[in-house]
Amino acid sequence: MNYIVTARCAAGRRDHRHASLLSALDQAMSLVAAGRSEVAIIDGDGRSRTPGALYQALFGPRAVVQAKAA
Repeated sequence: MNYIVTARCAAGRRDHRHASLLSALDQAMSLVAAGRSEVAIIDGDGRSRTPGALYQALFGPRAVVQAKAA
């Protein structure tokens, strides 16, 4: 399946095509970290998800580690 990563930047909207879901997720997370807005991953069926929502769907919520008191 093909995936499109789309994000808004100063020059307008940019689209990047990927054959792998993980490479699309990696680029989408990088775009978010770089400060791009409206980052989304669109699959071959037209479903659009944010990088965070797709990450949670694939890997579940992040575990919260609490510091132990000394």
